[in-house]
Amino acid sequence: MGRSLPPHRIGTGCAVLLAVAFTGVQLTAVTGRDSPDSRNYISHALSLSGESRARATARTIDYVCADPGGGRLTWIPWTADTSAAETADECGKRLTASAAYWLEHGNTSGMTGPFLNHRYMAIFEARPGYPLLLVPFVSVFGLAWGIWLAGLAVTLAGSLLVLAALRVAGAPWPAALCGQALYLALPTGTTAMRPMSDGLAMAGAATVVLGATLALNGRRRAGPLVVTGGAVLVFVTRYSQALLLTAALTVALAALVGHRRLRRRPLRPAADLLVLCALLTAAMYAAALLLGWPGGEESVQDLLTDHYRIPDVADPWRRFLEQELGFWPAWFRLQLADPVLLLALGLSAWALVRRPSSFGLVAAATAAAGVLNQAGHPNPAMATGPRLIVLVWFLPVLVLPTLGRRRTGAPPTRRLPGRPGPPAGGRSESPAQHP
Repeated sequence: MGRSLPPHRIGTGCAVLLAVAFTGVQLTAVTGRDSPDSRNYISHALSLSGESRARATARTIDYVCADPGGGRLTWIPWTADTSAAETADECGKRLTASAAYWLEHGNTSGMTGPFLNHRYMAIFEARPGYPLLLVPFVSVFGLAWGIWLAGLAVTLAGSLLVLAALRVAGAPWPAALCGQALYLALPTGTTAMRPMSDGLAMAGAATVVLGATLALNGRRRAGPLVVTGGAVLVFVTRYSQALLLTAALTVALAALVGHRRLRRRPLRPAADLLVLCALLTAAMYAAALLLGWPGGEESVQDLLTDHYRIPDVADPWRRFLEQELGFWPAWFRLQLADPVLLLALGLSAWALVRRPSSFGLVAAATAAAGVLNQAGHPNPAMATGPRLIVLVWFLPVLVLPTLGRRRTGAPPTRRLPGRPGPPAGGRSESPAQHP
């Protein structure tokens, strides 16, 4: 009889099969996923690839208007962004006229196309990460296939980073593969495939989760390096989301360190990770100021003036708070009508209370960053989609796969000569599994 394959080879093979299956499903809609913001990122990428602004704008319009509505799939939520009654020619004329209008009204420079006023486009100028990712893909494969392949790459990368984080946290292969599958099947995967910055930002957030898990498991060099790399990736992609993520982790780790101090337990490595996240938050905030990127008040004015189409409002923070208070009741009513997210969050919260762990705390902090991002955009028109709050799905993605485990522990490790191994019949415990 032949020898059975080791678990890591079986697990790796299953991860590849999941990736192949996901790719096959996504081939059913190579185009038709764009949204109004997609044109800003695509024109930015084309400008970075060396094309003139006028040429980048024209090619972006051709991509956006190709087969509007005709080839879109009704079971993919974002395929109805363009009216099916509008032909490609009508769409092209409309967007070309709009670009000409904004050129005449001051939007005469920048890397993005003149699809709206210059003040609004400055928000996308401050997000170079995703356009930079697109450049090699669209240069080699063209717009349609290049954009699709870039989305596929970041989506699969995010799912594999989730799998790696679960394995580092001590989850067995079946649980880690479940996390990968959830990432691909839930709005994390579907949102990441859109031609926007969200997929790359989520891959960066998953990198931060992996790095934090490594750090909490005693990897004092690899962990901080991975956290820093992931935070920088999110920063150049969506810097406000990076600030929220590291700030949420700072608060969560401060609570963890305080809990350990009260329990008279060792403060490291949680204290080291706390300092790192606090420093990253401060450094990224300072960098955004130095680069002159739009800040919080500018974002509030964007919200209250319909992308600066009307004059700035006086006392914007009071108006913002009023809109915030009205947004969340409407959001909860929508969730009650389709309670998948609320049920997933409730089950995840129950699992965390039942079996608290520092890994669960990292997952909760990542999800909190998604809630904070949605809170920064209390626009009722945005309440129906998962995009702004998408990081909240990291909680069920990372926590639900561990529900069936009766016992926590790290993957078996090879015992070094002269060092004691785990108890007979047991497994060495992972520090990330304990608060």
